[in-house]
Formats: sequence, structure tokens, C-alpha cells
Amino acid sequence: MPVPALTTLLSGLVDYAGLFPPAALDMPDAVREYAGHRRGSHAWMLGRFVLPVARLGEFARTADPLLPRNRKAAWPLAVLASADPAETVKLVGEYNCRHAAPGAGAAVVDTLELKVSTPAEIALVVPRLPTWLVPYVEIPLQGDPAPFIDALAQHGGRAKARTGGLAASAFPTAAEVARFIVACTKANVPFKATAGLHHPLRGEFRLTYEVGSPSGTMFGFLNVFLAAALARAGAGEREVAALLEEREVSAIRFTEHGAHWRGHAMPVEMLRAARLAAVSFGSCSFHEPVDDLATLGLL
Repeated sequence: MPVPALTTLLSGLVDYAGLFPPAALDMPDAVREYAGHRRGSHAWMLGRFVLPVARLGEFARTADPLLPRNRKAAWPLAVLASADPAETVKLVGEYNCRHAAPGAGAAVVDTLELKVSTPAEIALVVPRLPTWLVPYVEIPLQGDPAPFIDALAQHGGRAKARTGGLAASAFPTAAEVARFIVACTKANVPFKATAGLHHPLRGEFRLTYEVGSPSGTMFGFLNVFLAAALARAGAGEREVAALLEEREVSAIRFTEHGAHWRGHAMPVEMLRAARLAAVSFGSCSFHEPVDDLATLGLL
């Protein structure tokens, strides 16, 4: 295992989203991939299997032969809501009940992901969700995210940030992501990230797996989650943005006692607390983050 600071930062960090672009695997392949990762030597880094609610039945049929029968080993699932949150909750509840029966394959949906365009939608939707579902609400990063984050703090929701996509225009700026992280930290609102975070460090990468795909500047997941720890230590938006833009692996060190970046020390205890607030990121590949960490000599 890597040093404690790195395992603290990475444990359960990667939500597997193989059904989504750019991988866009079919259900059997995505389920097999996830099952294999759960058996692999880096399973400690793996989080939830992410899928749209409309494909929950397809998942049930496909995954059942591979699901454990031990409830303690149940697969954790994150479901993307449809345009009708009430119907989504109904379908998820029925799924969880079926899979709680003796002898059924062990999998449980405990996380719901939604998208809103106004803070008022948060007040309408989140309070009506059952307490057994943890809601992550995707909010726009353009403009001031504080009204959205304040609404999430008031109604018990969590935030979701889209940090990339299939085109360069889908990527927010470092300043926008820094503003989001600092606002979530100040409001004590946990968050997750999604899209464009396949690689550990910021850099230029191809935007899809297609031959001849254009390249773009992507955020690194080490940058994002260390930036959350830095914000928790009291750093402002400018310092957080600088860490988000860091490209040199030599500028970041992990030790027994903490992480270090250009004169900033983040003890293991701080990283552990930060991970309660900066929870995970969705990636359509698990191999890529693991392989890149190994290439950098961190795994």
C-alpha cells in the first residue's frame, strides 16, 4: 500500500461511470469491469457504480450473477435521477427492497444525483427526498455558486461539480472550480466532481478515446482533492486555484504524516477531514487513474 497520506486521499475516491462517455460501455462490459475492479489489488480506491435510473432494471438483470450474497459486501450504487424525482425515488426504493431479500444479490442504491438550474429548485426537490438517499445536486459553475450552495446547506443536500466533458468548452476555469471548492468549504457542504478527471495531475490530454480526438487542458484529481484540503486549512480562492493548476509531480509529496505542496503541509488528519467533505469523483475509467498513478511512481 502507498504511504498513509496517499491512501487517505485516495480511499474510495473513484466512482465508476463506465456506462458514460467517453468510454460508453454497454451494461455487461461495465458490470464486468466493476466486478473485476472490486476483486483487484486497488479495490480500496473504488467507490460506487454510477448509472441512470432508467437503466436500473437492465443493471439488475445483468449484474445479478456477479453480485455478492453477503450484505456486508453489497455493491454501492449511485443513480442519476430522471426529470421526475418522485418516480426515481419509487424505482430506487423498489430496487432496494428486492435486493434486500434473503438470497438476493447484494447491491444498494444509497446516492442520488440530480441537476438543477436555479437555487429554488433545490428547495423544492431536496427536502422531499427520503433520508436513506444522499442527494448530490449538480450546479452550474459559471457565475456565483454561493446561492446554490447556501440552498444545499439549508436543505441538507450535497453539491456536484462538472469539471469537464467531451469538448474543451465543457471545462470550467481553475478560478471557477476554486470558487466552488471554497464556497462549499465555508458552507460545510460536501461535494463530488464528475467528468474530465481521469488523470492525477493537470495537463493536456485527448478529450475522447477516438483516433484523432482533439486535446484539451484537464484538471487532475490529485489537484482537486488536495485543493479541497488546502481550502479546509483556510486557503483562499487564489491559492486553491494555483494548486488546481499545478502540473509538476515534483511539487507534490506524500509521506507517512501528510501531503506537501510548495510550502503547504496538509497532515493526514486534515486530509481525512477533507475527504469527508470532498467525497469522490466520477470516471468512466478506473484503469486510467490507477495506471497514471503507477506511472508517476505513487502506487
